[in-house]
Parts: sequence; structure tokens; C-alpha cells
Amino acid sequence: MANHSSRRIVASATGFPLLKLTNGLKSALCLSIVIGFTSAVFAQSPDHAWRLEWENTIKAAQKEGKVVVSIPASAELRQALEKGFKRQFPGISQELFPAQGGSNINRILEEDKGGVHYFDVHIGGTSSIITGLLEAGQLEPLAPLIILPEVKKPRNWWGGHIWADKSGKYIYMFLAYLTETLWYNTNELRPEEVKSYDDLLKPKLKGKIEILDPRTPGSGQSTWSFLWKIKGEEYLKKLVRQDLILGRNQRQLAESLANGKAALSIGLSYYSFSPFLKAGLPVKPLPAPEEGIYASSGSGNVVALNKAPHPNAAKVFINWLLSREGQEDFSRAMGQPTRRLEVDTAWTKQFGTIAAKDVLTPKRFFELENQSEEMIRTVRIPAAALARKLLD
Repeated sequence: MANHSSRRIVASATGFPLLKLTNGLKSALCLSIVIGFTSAVFAQSPDHAWRLEWENTIKAAQKEGKVVVSIPASAELRQALEKGFKRQFPGISQELFPAQGGSNINRILEEDKGGVHYFDVHIGGTSSIITGLLEAGQLEPLAPLIILPEVKKPRNWWGGHIWADKSGKYIYMFLAYLTETLWYNTNELRPEEVKSYDDLLKPKLKGKIEILDPRTPGSGQSTWSFLWKIKGEEYLKKLVRQDLILGRNQRQLAESLANGKAALSIGLSYYSFSPFLKAGLPVKPLPAPEEGIYASSGSGNVVALNKAPHPNAAKVFINWLLSREGQEDFSRAMGQPTRRLEVDTAWTKQFGTIAAKDVLTPKRFFELENQSEEMIRTVRIPAAALARKLLD
């Protein structure tokens, strides 16, 4: 497999084996919907060899009846995925479990100890996947599960096929962007007051900064690790002395900022603030500080579990998720830009996420990212250890 990668992220430039979506149709209406979807996909590729595999997979998925997916903690995402997948595959039901990634992964690992295997697919950040599911040997190689030509073709993806794990087999990164994880209450703070991360140490902000707990996997830990890398341990010790407001419930933290209990938030992104933005509350992403921001795949990483009880339904779901339609639905709900080249992502900039494909080369993305397995092990794990030392 040809590599288009840095030393950290595996980005394959060749196609991988591809899967085809099929729905267990029990009515003419269901059949017509699936045929309509697959016919549109068929027309995109001269290679028809995948059709039979796709049709057989859909039939098998219909017999399995459902797919069970762990997803990021977003009600908007849950609604978007339920609606979009059902529209194309009404014969396959979904059970979607929104939660912070570490919570669902801990459940998967605990259930495995008791011989219970309920989940088929997990979508979320790489830290908890790498330190949890990957280390525990719970993952199925993903490339053989991909059937649809539109997903398989590297030319449809900015950077080709990019993997977070060193082996380039298990953790597929379908999002890529520059992330602004500092948000502020416009009634409590002016953006010009925070031009550098050093400004977070100002006396005015003591007791007014909240952070998504950096001791656990998530964007709070990701931002903390970025600060550990560029500012050092002494800076983080000073930041902790600002009497940080710690939390693990993203919605509660977002509400706290929206209500003015905090002036500035670290580690949350658009999807946490979406309900409050729609309600017209005074929250905005802070412009990037002068030291810069990191690149991320955010919550846009998908893995298949190797003991999935509904393996064919999992294939259908993964192929749909990585299709153009699935990526449009996911990106729109999360405010996080996809790597699919034909999906518009320019609109996400207003919500503090800038699509990598719009402003970066793949090489530059690899230099700025902090989601790959190497970065997790060399930066985020030691940074998280410091967080536990300072905050426990």
C-alpha cells in the first residue's frame, strides 16, 4: 500500500477493498429506496464486481435486523444519523448511544469481560480508541469492510486514505480540521483580552476558566496536551492555580459558559454549544491565539469491533457513514469538516473549525495533528499524567 503519510499518520494512496450497502427489504417501498440508492452508486463505477457483495451484505444485514453504534455526545448528531441512515436503509434499525467516547469504550471493555458483546461500531476521538479498544485487541481491520466505490477511491478524500493507528488498519480518520477549542462569553470577556495563551493567566480570569477534564480522553485532554507541548509544564502549573472549573459533562460546561458562570471555556467545540447558539446566547469561539492551534480529526474516527453481533449491518452503516451523504450529515450535525472533497465545508469556519482541505496541505496537517497513535503515546499520555498529578 502506497503511503502519502508523515511519520505519524498512515495515509494510503491506493484503494482498499470496498463494501456495499444493502437493506433487508420487507416491502416494495424499502426495496425501491435501496435500489434507488445502489443504482446511483453503481453508475459511478465501471467495476460492477462489488454489486453482488453489496447486495448480499444488505440481505444479511436485514436478517440481523439492526446495528448498534457508539457515537459522540450530541443529540443533533444522533438525530442526523438516525434520519439519514433510515432514509436509505429503512429495513435496518439503529441503536445509537451518544456519550463521551471514554464512557462508551469503558462499557464495551467491561461487557467484554463478561462475555457480552452489544456494540458493532464506535465513532469518536482517537485517544480513548487507542488506549482502550486498540490496546485491548477489540478492533477489526476496517479496509476489508469497505465496499462502495465512492468510499474506496482515494481521489474522493483530501489526503487519500488516512489512518490514525501505526499499522494503518483499524482507525479511519474521516474528518480533518484546525480546531478552535477556546470559547468565550461575550458578556464576560472581549476577544482582544486573550491574544496569547499567556493571557489565560491574568488575574481577571481566576475562577472564570472552565475546562473539559484533561485527565480523561477527549478534547479537553487534547487541548491540554497541545499546551503541554508548546508551553511546558510550568505554564500548566500556573494555569491550574487559576482555580479551573473542571467538568466531564460537555452540555453542563457549555451551559455554564452560556449563562456567564464561566468567562472562557477550554476543550469544547461547536457541537457542544450548538443548542445555545441557536437560542441566541452569548457564546463565540475565540480567535486563534498567536501561538496557533492544532489540527485534529476530532470525533471523526470510525472503528469496527471484532466481536460485533451484527457484522453485516456494521458494514452497511460504515459504508453509508463514509459516503458523500453520510459525511454531509455528520459534518452538518457536528460542525466538524469532513475530508470528502465534494462536500462543502467552508461554512464551518464561522463555528471555530476550519477545514484542513481548505487551508492546509496534507504534509502540514501531519505536522500539526495530535490525534495519531504516535502523538497519543508521546504527547497526550505524558500530558494526561501531569494533569492527574496536578488535579487529583
